[in-house]
Amino acid sequence: MSGLLIDGKGFASGLRDRVGLAVSGLSAAGIVPGLAVVLVGEDPASQVYVRSKGRQTVEAGMRSFEHRLPDTCSQTELLALVAQLNADASVHGILVQLPLPAQIDAAAVIEAIDPAKDVDGFHPVNAGRLATGQDALVPCTPLGCLLMLRDQLGDLSGLEAVVIGRSNIVGKPMAQLLLRESCTVTVAHSRTRDLPGTVRRADIVVAAVGRPRMVTGDWIKPGATVIDVGINRVPAPDKGEGATRLVGDCDFDSCAAVAGAITPVPGGVGPMTIACLLANTVVAAARAHGQPVPDGLT
Repeated sequence: MSGLLIDGKGFASGLRDRVGLAVSGLSAAGIVPGLAVVLVGEDPASQVYVRSKGRQTVEAGMRSFEHRLPDTCSQTELLALVAQLNADASVHGILVQLPLPAQIDAAAVIEAIDPAKDVDGFHPVNAGRLATGQDALVPCTPLGCLLMLRDQLGDLSGLEAVVIGRSNIVGKPMAQLLLRESCTVTVAHSRTRDLPGTVRRADIVVAAVGRPRMVTGDWIKPGATVIDVGINRVPAPDKGEGATRLVGDCDFDSCAAVAGAITPVPGGVGPMTIACLLANTVVAAARAHGQPVPDGLT
C-alpha cells in the first residue's frame, strides 16, 4: 500500500468530542439536545444500529428517546408517533430506522417528519434546500465523507470529483455537497459510458454503488483521494466454512497502491455516520433555539 489510510474511526472520535463540547455549551444555555430513534420490527442489523446510536447519544450528553414498535405496526400508528415527536419540544432530532415493513410507505413517513428535526436529511425540503445552497440538515453518510475530505485535502475548490452512484441517500447529496465546495462534479452510474475513463479523471472519487470491489486500481488517477462508502459482505473461505468478511465498492489493495489517500472498509466511512447523526442533532437543537451553529459540525 502506498496511499495514506484515512482513519474514519479516529476522525469520528474527534467529531464526537466536538459534539460533546457543543452539547456542553448548549446545556449551559439551558438547552439539552434530544434525539428520538424509532425502530419498527426486529431486524437484527437495525437493532444493533439503534443500540449504538442510543449509547453514543447519551455519551455525548444528549437525551436519547427510543421507540420500538412491532413489525405488525400500521402506517397510521407510525405516523401518529411521528406527529407526537414533531410536537415534543424536548426532541430536536427524529430518525425512523430503515428499512420499514412492507405495509408501510417509507416515503410517506419521511415526509411526515418535521424538516427541522429530520436529522437523517432525507426529507424533500432538506434535499431541496441543499440543492439550492440554503441551510439544510444533510444526510449523515455524505456529510461524513465531506468532513473527511476537507480534513485530508483542505480547500476542495477546483478539484475534479466523481461520485459513483446516484442514490438519494448518498450519491445525489454527495454531489451537491461537493458542488457547494466548488468542485467540478460528475455523477457516474450504471449507464455511464466508459466508467473507468470517467473515474480516472478524478482528484476525488466517492464510490457508493453497493457492488463489492467494483472499482479497481487501474480506474484511479495516481494521487487521487478515494472515499469508499460501500459495505458489502462477501464469502471468506480462508476464514472457515460459511465465513464472510466486509469489503467496500473498491478493490482496496489495488486502489491503495495508486491513491494518495483512501478509506478502508470497515473503519472508514462507517464510523462517521453515527457521529454525523449526533452532529446533526446538535445543529437542529441550536437552530430550534436561535443559537449559532457550533463550529466543526457541518
